[in-house]
Amino acid sequence: MATPHINAEIGAFAKTVLMPGDPLRAKFIAENFLENATLVNNVRGIQGYTGTYKGVPVSVMASGMGMPSIGIYSYELFSFYGVENIIRVGSAGGMQEKIKVRDIVIGMGACTNSNFASQYALNGTFAPIASYKILDTCVDKAKKMGLNYHVGNILSSDTFYSDSSDTISWQKMGVMAVEMEAAALYMTASRLGKNALAICTISDHLITGEATSSEERQKTFTDMMKLALEVAINI
Repeated sequence: MATPHINAEIGAFAKTVLMPGDPLRAKFIAENFLENATLVNNVRGIQGYTGTYKGVPVSVMASGMGMPSIGIYSYELFSFYGVENIIRVGSAGGMQEKIKVRDIVIGMGACTNSNFASQYALNGTFAPIASYKILDTCVDKAKKMGLNYHVGNILSSDTFYSDSSDTISWQKMGVMAVEMEAAALYMTASRLGKNALAICTISDHLITGEATSSEERQKTFTDMMKLALEVAINI
């Protein structure tokens, strides 16, 4: 069975999928951390792999950039391929002085400037949050691994290049970092009764101006990758 965006067979994906935005990061994770990884999807160059990590089946597939893109892929994985858990492994821009480049942020909640939730016709504002079971496991593993991590609110923005400079205004509400996918993932998981968590590495900083290269984001954020894999085999 194929969907409009995934041509894998039923059963091709494990119950837990790691989901970076970049297809090359998905390929890197599969080639460097999974045993016997097999390419199961490559529609539009969105590479999906399934293998094992420490003997447990795990999949990894890219989401592309932005909430519409991750909304499509997460919906199809949850609805048609029996996936129960999606862990976003992405990059984010830091917005607090105590959070440094290469630190890990774990999104307990995801604020957004997007209109994604309007499709649910709710009489109010929905608060997208992570699934507690995955969040709790992730914090426990991050502690044991001795990682520099922060837990709290992140911002999922619809724009990377914005005509206004209001992104930093979310800082005053304690928002840790900005990225572009988590809120849609959390909403899709909530609507379908599934589980989701976003783990991001700080790739650049809105206050200090420090930044990493695209190659570094693709290949060197390995602490986040190892953390996500440890979570995947323990939920």
